[in-house]
Amino acid sequence: MKNNPIGIFDSGLGGLTVLSEVARLLPTEETIYLGDTARVPYGIKSKETVVRYALEDAAFLQSHKVKLIVAACNTASANALDILQKVLNVPVIGVIEPGARAAVKATKTGRIGIIGTSATIDSNAYTSAIVDLAPEAKTFALACPLFVPLVEEGWNDNEIALSIAKKYLVELQEADIDTLVLGCTHYPLLKGIIAKVMGPGVTLIDSAAATATVVSALLEKEGIKNSSGSNASHAFFVTDSPDNFVKVGTRFFGKRLNCASLAELERRS
Repeated sequence: MKNNPIGIFDSGLGGLTVLSEVARLLPTEETIYLGDTARVPYGIKSKETVVRYALEDAAFLQSHKVKLIVAACNTASANALDILQKVLNVPVIGVIEPGARAAVKATKTGRIGIIGTSATIDSNAYTSAIVDLAPEAKTFALACPLFVPLVEEGWNDNEIALSIAKKYLVELQEADIDTLVLGCTHYPLLKGIIAKVMGPGVTLIDSAAATATVVSALLEKEGIKNSSGSNASHAFFVTDSPDNFVKVGTRFFGKRLNCASLAELERRS
């Protein structure tokens, strides 16, 4: 099991920020990434559909004998994580609880902001996770739907992005938060703009980095961490347009993606 890869899935490109953090923290771990680009976004789908997609994604990763699965999609984490953990025979980690734990640890005032897609915010998953950990905490959740297309267009560090961030985040500025959870895997690419708007008094919580830390701890706990000392390889699979994924994905992963393969998922009824 130690030499088996870590499986990571997302509805598209955003989960590459999680993979980037896992690769940085665990450079000897092989990974297999699945982006369900033919069915992106998950955020507008029903809970039942998201669960079905997540199970199909996980089944594909299990066919490659992964030793652990990361649901790097916030929508899948919010709607399907408990089911995945029940039915799969490998550990499954989502991105919500790690982000919530990091926020509770970081806050000094207990006033925590959360930004994400409309589906993630509507699910109340981050709010519930934070309040479970710190019942006295006060949360302020805000959907920022334009952030995802900004990032995918590469407009994450210009005046347009800054203007939109100012428009969205004024509500959280007025709420006097001291900690802000970036509750979407696209949002770390906007960290510079968000930090500029919120100012130095607000700590930004990158769920991708927090998730990588949890992955490392779980591998250690289960005794399945790969400590071979060699630099690991990363395999990429998508369900549509590998060329576009490779072109845009480099921005998310932080390194050049040489290629991606087309994945055939076994559909569930």
